[in-house]
Amino acid sequence: MIIGKKYKICRRLGDRVFNKCQTPAFSRSIAAKRIGGMKRRPPKARSEYAAQMLEKQKARFTYNVSEKQFSNYVEKSRETKGVNPADFLYKSLEGRLDNVVHRMGFAPSRAFARQMVSHGHITVNDKKVNIPSYQLKKGDKVSIRPGSKAKTLFNGLNDKLKNFPMPKWIRFDMENLSGEVIGEPSLLESASLFNLNSVIEFYSRT
Repeated sequence: MIIGKKYKICRRLGDRVFNKCQTPAFSRSIAAKRIGGMKRRPPKARSEYAAQMLEKQKARFTYNVSEKQFSNYVEKSRETKGVNPADFLYKSLEGRLDNVVHRMGFAPSRAFARQMVSHGHITVNDKKVNIPSYQLKKGDKVSIRPGSKAKTLFNGLNDKLKNFPMPKWIRFDMENLSGEVIGEPSLLESASLFNLNSVIEFYSRT
């Protein structure tokens, strides 16, 4: 996705959806839209449907998944008995291999992590896995493939990870640059930029 398109999406959904929008360049692009210092018109009140769709789009773009993939996650969350659908959806999205690679600090964005996995640089339990949507479970260990550690994209990784905020549900081994899933991500403990209950309600309309 080209940067210009990402900027357009961020202006609509929020500046934290993509890493590219958390930069001075994006702030300048926002300022450039305000011609001659004119005041912007106050936004129109959104309908409940529009507000729920906005939350859905925020979540989908944040995790870098297609509409079909996302709707499948929601459908499974709604059909699984004995669980809170929003919490189950959150765990499914956070449990993706590309997301965990990003959460561990191996990649600066989920899009970059997706490429990293697709190109075969990541192993799960010492076996190469090139499926970004691969669902991790408690006890799984994620590492950089030994043959990839010397590649340029991993240069200086040890220094970058020294003060990296690792999730509580991942135990990281700095010496071996590997992480183990030791628990489950909790929606209640997250600082989500979107409301997954609204997302569930949005799909319940159809």
